[in-house]
Amino acid sequence: MSSSTPTLRRRSWALCALFLLPGLSLAAWVTRTPEVRDLLGASTAQMGLVLFGLSLGSMAGILSSGPLVMRLGTRPVALTGSALVVIALPIIALGAVTGLPLLTGAGLAVFGAGVGGGEVAMNVEGAEVERLGGRSFLPALHGSFSLGTVIGAGLGILANAVSFPVIAHLGLTAVVGAGLLLWAAPAIPAGTGRTTPEEREAQAAAPKVALLGDVRLLFIGGVVLAMALAEGTANDWLPLVMVDGHGFGATMGSTVFALFAAAMTVGRFSGGPLVARAGRSRVLMVSALFAALGLALISFVDSQAVAVLAVVLWGLGASLGFPLALSAAGDSGPNPAARVALASTIGYLAFLVGPPTLGLLGEHVGLRGALVVPLVVALVAAFLAPSTAARPSAAPAEPAAEPAERI
Repeated sequence: MSSSTPTLRRRSWALCALFLLPGLSLAAWVTRTPEVRDLLGASTAQMGLVLFGLSLGSMAGILSSGPLVMRLGTRPVALTGSALVVIALPIIALGAVTGLPLLTGAGLAVFGAGVGGGEVAMNVEGAEVERLGGRSFLPALHGSFSLGTVIGAGLGILANAVSFPVIAHLGLTAVVGAGLLLWAAPAIPAGTGRTTPEEREAQAAAPKVALLGDVRLLFIGGVVLAMALAEGTANDWLPLVMVDGHGFGATMGSTVFALFAAAMTVGRFSGGPLVARAGRSRVLMVSALFAALGLALISFVDSQAVAVLAVVLWGLGASLGFPLALSAAGDSGPNPAARVALASTIGYLAFLVGPPTLGLLGEHVGLRGALVVPLVVALVAAFLAPSTAARPSAAPAEPAAEPAERI
């Protein structure tokens, strides 16, 4: 994080590599979804059910991650999650080329468990790096995920353009992911986030009821859910929306997804300065409105050019929602790790119900029509955004610096 702390800098880069890994892997999958859909011979509704495997795995991972971090610390949970992502890619590819939707869904479930399981652990680790370094880190950390999606989408575009086999594409991505994991693992210290048995007993007795009764935290969780749905909808459906809804070819559909990923990356890496100037809640409100506008244009305007421009708005709008809302959850009161875990769990409900809901709805009204759901939810997030404002009591001596320091 700074020149005086080389060990912390190495730790920061390692975390960025672990965040880049699932972004790279997710983009490899997303850019090949039109071809996978054709290999499986699946309808829109059936693809929604295949994607439900990703949702189930994500929820299983996120629900188990918090308790595992408290018992084992962040290191084993984050590294195991990353390993599952690497293992999942060949399973997904094998399911696609053999025409087995259940095997593809199982591979996605393993992928989701890896991403969801590592998510809380890496966010807790990132928050600790942020605390030790004394400067904003979480938006850039999540930006590494988006950077991975840009790189992965670029490779996916090339793979589609030259008709590169899906199984070889996902297999090579798994090899690269394994290399990133092996490089990053030594720099992640043991013990972060781990609690004693006595502390776990004390936390298990009362905090759950107290946290569920915290209206502000639940509002923040609603923002996390809404922005997770806005981001997750693109990760699940964007190439298919462009192919089926706007008449693009598979390569151009992948290119549009790469544009979305690039917009996400720009938004996340520029997030710190924006929040320092305008404050977290204002940035989140504008972000949600941008996402809603992008979704509305794609859904209601029958123009390929407008759709491409709208994807940029969608990506910029969705970019900061998840990391800033999680940061707000951690700032919302005592026991920040439990608060982040609860907000993350609420947010992951979007990944659980989103793919099958949009798939079933898209079967009847088309995927463009189904985008009305994340559009409405993004507008709700804009309404709830004031709940994410920094608490005045958190830094009474320096209220103006609070949003920048606690991102």
